Amino acid sequence: MYIGDLHIHSGYSRATSKDCTPVYLDLWARKKGIHIIGTGDFTHPAWREELMEKLEPDQDGLYVLKEEYRIHDGIAPDDFIPRFAVTGEISSIYKKNDKVRKVHSLILLPDLEAAQTISQKLEAIGNIHSDGRPILGIDCRDLLEIILTLCPRAMYVPAHIWTPHFSMFGAFSGFDTVEECFEDLASEIHAVETGLSSDPPMNWRVSALDKYQLISNSDAHSPAKLGREANLFDMELSYDGLYKAIQTGDGLYGTIEFFPEEGKYHFDGHRKCHVCLSPSESQKYGGKCPVCGRKLTIGVSHRVEQLADQPEGRIAPNARPFESLVPLLEVIGAATGHASSSVKVARKYEEMIRTLGPEFEILRNVPVEDIGRSFGNLIASGIQRLRQGKVERLPGFDGEYGKIRLFSHEELNNVDGQMSFFYTLGGAGSAGAASQQSPVPNIEKPTQEGSDAETAAEKAVPDIGADAGKDTGADMGGALATADTGRAAAGENGLAPGLNPQQQEAVTSLDRCVAVVAGPGTGKTRTLIARLAYMLSVRRIKPGQITAVTFTNKAAGELKARLAADPAVKSKARRLHVGTFHALCLELLKKRGQAFTLADSWETLDLAADVVKEYGLDLSAGAFLQQVSLAKSVWPKDGEVSGSDENAHDRKTLSAAIQTYNSRLHQQGALDFDDLILEVLKISDEVWPEFDYLLVDEFQDINPVQYALIKHWNQQGKELFVIGDGDQSIYGFRGSDSRCFLKLAQDFPGTRMLRLTQNYRSSPQILECALSVIHHNPGEKRLLEAFLPDGEPVRVVRGQSERAMAIYIAHEINRYIGGIDMLDAQENAWQARDTQARSFSDIAILYRTHRQAKLLEECLQNEGIPYVVAGRDDFLTEKSVRGSLAFFDWMLNPQDEMAAGTCLKLLWDYENNAMSREILESYRAQFDQAFKKKPDKFVETWIKAMDFSQDAAMEKLAHMTGFYKTMAEFMDAVHLGIESDLTRCGSKNYDAQAVTLMTLHGAKGLEFPVVMLSGVEKGMLPYESEKHPANTEEERRLFFVGITRAKEELVITWFGESSDFLEELPDTVLRQEASRARQTHSGRQMNLFDFM
Repeated sequence: MYIGDLHIHSGYSRATSKDCTPVYLDLWARKKGIHIIGTGDFTHPAWREELMEKLEPDQDGLYVLKEEYRIHDGIAPDDFIPRFAVTGEISSIYKKNDKVRKVHSLILLPDLEAAQTISQKLEAIGNIHSDGRPILGIDCRDLLEIILTLCPRAMYVPAHIWTPHFSMFGAFSGFDTVEECFEDLASEIHAVETGLSSDPPMNWRVSALDKYQLISNSDAHSPAKLGREANLFDMELSYDGLYKAIQTGDGLYGTIEFFPEEGKYHFDGHRKCHVCLSPSESQKYGGKCPVCGRKLTIGVSHRVEQLADQPEGRIAPNARPFESLVPLLEVIGAATGHASSSVKVARKYEEMIRTLGPEFEILRNVPVEDIGRSFGNLIASGIQRLRQGKVERLPGFDGEYGKIRLFSHEELNNVDGQMSFFYTLGGAGSAGAASQQSPVPNIEKPTQEGSDAETAAEKAVPDIGADAGKDTGADMGGALATADTGRAAAGENGLAPGLNPQQQEAVTSLDRCVAVVAGPGTGKTRTLIARLAYMLSVRRIKPGQITAVTFTNKAAGELKARLAADPAVKSKARRLHVGTFHALCLELLKKRGQAFTLADSWETLDLAADVVKEYGLDLSAGAFLQQVSLAKSVWPKDGEVSGSDENAHDRKTLSAAIQTYNSRLHQQGALDFDDLILEVLKISDEVWPEFDYLLVDEFQDINPVQYALIKHWNQQGKELFVIGDGDQSIYGFRGSDSRCFLKLAQDFPGTRMLRLTQNYRSSPQILECALSVIHHNPGEKRLLEAFLPDGEPVRVVRGQSERAMAIYIAHEINRYIGGIDMLDAQENAWQARDTQARSFSDIAILYRTHRQAKLLEECLQNEGIPYVVAGRDDFLTEKSVRGSLAFFDWMLNPQDEMAAGTCLKLLWDYENNAMSREILESYRAQFDQAFKKKPDKFVETWIKAMDFSQDAAMEKLAHMTGFYKTMAEFMDAVHLGIESDLTRCGSKNYDAQAVTLMTLHGAKGLEFPVVMLSGVEKGMLPYESEKHPANTEEERRLFFVGITRAKEELVITWFGESSDFLEELPDTVLRQEASRARQTHSGRQMNLFDFM
C-alpha cells in the first residue's frame, strides 16, 4: 500500500514557504511516510530547472532525489525513498455563459520533457513566469484540449472541486456540471479532487460524480503541511500504475481525509457578524444575513446541497474506504495544551518520529499502548479517538476556520481522569491491533458528536449566489429593441430590427450625399450595416455597384461577417466591395495589371534609415517615415513640406530627403502604402461602376488625399454616404481634419446632415464627463442622451508616483476580478459580495504613449494578471519571420530586388549578388511545388525544411495562414497590416481572456465594461514636449475618445501635476480618491485551509 500526495506547490508559487524545494519535500515526505509526492508547479521555468538538477529518473515516469542532496537528520527514516511525480496546478479565470469562472486544475505528467513541451505552449498564451500556479484567461475546456493534444498520457483533474472561490463547482464562480465546464471533452475527465472542505460522503450525494474517481491531496504550501489529505494506492509504483489508478480506479484503494468541518467555508455565514448557519438555516433567511441583511457567504455544505440528488448517508456504488485524520502536531498540541506550532510540540513530534516511525504510521497503525507507553496516555488517547472518529466538530464559515476538538477543557484539566477515560475506550491494545489489520475503516461516515451538521436530506435549495451581471448595452446600440417604444418593430419596412428613428432616417435616406454625425455609442456600425442591408434587400441595388470603405481591415472583416450572417442578404453580401482605402486601391491596380512591388514596413524602414543618415536628420527612421506619409497624405502641389518660415532650412532638407526616399523606392519598382492611393488618383480614364454607391466609415479620420480619392471615385456616382464623428478626429498627425463634415457640405451642395444622439454604451455619469470635456472645443453644442440607467461615479485617483499608480491599477484589477488567489478573494469578498465580478477581458487600461505601458506591464506581471498589449506585433520583427516573408514575396515576384536582398541577408547572411542569386534560385526550385499549395500547408513545409520548428515567432506566422487560399492572397493580407486580425485564424488558436493594454489612439472604435485611463497628468495629456507643442483641441478629442470607451465604470489616474482636462470634469459625477497601499502577502505561509 502506498500513500500519495499529488497536489503541492513550490517556493515559486504565491504565499508559499521557500523551503518548498526538492530537498525539504523529500525530507518531510520521509517524516510523514508519503511514498509519492507531486512536484507541483511544473510550468515555472526556474522550478523545472531545479527539478532537472536535483531529481533523477527512478521508475517509469517517477523521479527520486539524488543522493547527494538527501538530508540525513537522524529523525526521518533513511531507508524510506519518496518518489516524485511531475504535477502542477493552473488557475483559469475567464468569462463563460455570461459569468466569470475561476477554476483550478491539477495536471499530472509522465515526465519533465512533457512538462517542457506543455509549458512552451502555455507561455504563448499567458504569463507562466510570475507564479508557480500561473493564472491564464483560458477556458478549462481549451486547456484540457491543449494538455491532451501535447501529451495524451497526461492526467487532468479538476482541483478541490467545492472550494467557493476557485473550483469547478464553486458557489461563487463555478459550474453546475462537469459537462458545462468541459463541453465536448467532458468524457476526458476521469477523476476529481474533493478538497479539504468536503469528504467522500458529501460527494456521494451527487450521483453525477459516481463515475469519477475521488482523490484527495494537501495542496501544501510548506513541506510541513504535506499529507493533510492523501491517497491510498495499491498499485505498481510507476506513472503507468498511477495513471491506471486515477483514470480507471484500478489501484486506487481509498483516501486519507481531513475533517471537512474544519475548512474555512464548510457552513454559510458572515464572519464580521459572527453568524454561522447550516444550509437549511440559511435557506430560512433567504440567503441573507439576519444581522446585517447582506448576502451570506455560501459554504461548501450548502453548495453540495444545491447540487445533491441523493440523501445523506447514501453510499456510492464505487465508494472506497477513507480515513479522517488530523496532523500529528495538532494531536500533540491538543494533548499537551501547547500550540501545534510551538517548539515543545515540534520536539515531541521529532522524538515520536525517531522512535515510532513516520507520522502516518503513528496515526494509523502503531498500537496505542506503544504510543502511551513511550509518550503518555493523553497523546495515545487523542490518537485513539481520532481513529474512532470520536471528535467534536465546530464548522468553519466565511473564511473562519472550523475547530476539531479531541479533548474537552475538563479532561485536559484532569489528567488522571483523562487517563482513566482512555482505558474505557474499549482496550487500547485491541484498537491498535484492529488498525494494523485494516488500515482503512469501514465505509461509514463517522459519528459527529456535537456537530451542527444536517441529519436528514434537505429539500432542493434555490441558488442564492450572486448572478454575474450582463451587459445592458448593445453592440453599438443594437440589442435594446424591446426596451425602447420609439424604435421600429423587428423587420418593419424591411429595416433591421431595433433601429431608432434617427438610425432609420440614416438607413433609408435617398439623397445624393448623406452625412451622418454619429457620436460615440450611438450605433454607427449598426447603422452602416443596416443601410447596406437595406440597399441590397429593399432597394435591390446590385452588390457590384456598392463599395464600403472602412478605416481598418478588422472593421472590414467584421462588417462582411455581420452581413453574411443576415439570411436576407447573405448571398449578395459576398459580392460587395469592402475594404480600407489601401486594400481597395491595391485591388484596383492589380486589376489594371500595373507592375509594382509593395514594399513591406521593414524594407521601407531600412531604406529610411539610410536616407536619414545621409541627410543628417535629427529623426529616427520611424519618425522620418511618418513625415513621408504626412507629406503624401496632404498632397502638397509644390512638393514641399509645410511649416513656419523660421524652419525653412530644415523643411527644405526634409523635403529633399523625402524626394530621395521616393526616388530610391521607385527605382526598385516598389510602392509604399501611401503610393497606392496616389497611383489610383493618376488614373483618369477609368469608369468605376463599383463606386456608384460609395459608403465611407470613420469619415473624420480621412486625410486630404483620401478625401480627393472619395471625390475621384464618386464623381460619376449616384450616392455618397459618410458616417463618423468630428469629435473623434484624433489623427491630425496623419492629416485628418475634424472640420471634414463642413468641407463635405461645401463641396457637395445639398448634403443631408443627420445626427445620431442616443448613446447605448455608457452610463449617464460617464457620458456627462465626456460631454463636459468636449464642450470646451469649438463648435455647436453636442447632444448625447444616455439610454442606460445611472451607474457608478467616475473615480479620479491620485497617486504618489508613476510606480505607485501602476501598482494601484494592478491591485484594483485584482479587486475587480474578485481576487486572483484565495487571500485576495477573502479580502474582496465582504466589500464585493453585492457586486458582480469582472473577467479580465472586461477591463482595459488606456494610456497616451506606448512608453507608459512598460511599468504597467511590470506591475501586472508581479500581480500574476494576464494581459495583452494591443497593436503589438513583435513577432513580425523577428529575423526568421522577416526573412521568410521576404522570400515569399520574391517567390511571387522574382523581379522584387528589395525582397531578394532582404531574404538573402536575414535567412542566409548573404549579400545580394550573382552567386547568392544562384543559391536563391535553388531554393525556388526546392519549394516551387509546395508554394502552389494552400498557405497553411506550404508554411508548414517551409518551417520543417528551414528547421524553424522550435521558433515561436514562426509558429505564430503559421497560425495566420488558416483562412487564405493562396500565398498571394496571404501576402497581400500581411502587407496590409492586419496581423492583429489574423492571429486568431490559425490551425488551432485559443482565445485566452486578458486585460487589454492599449494607447488612446488604438482604443478608438472599441468598448469595455471597465476602463482605466492611466497617466492623465500635465505634459502627458495633452501631450507636449520641446519638439511637439500641445495640440489642445485634438488632445481633448483624444481624452473624449478614451472616456467614451467605458460602458459601466471609468477610473482616471494621475500623479504629480494633474492635467488641465481634469478641471473640465463635472464634480457632480466624480469621486476623488487617493491610491491606497494594499496589504501584501509576500513571504507569508498560507494555511492549508486558505485553499480549501
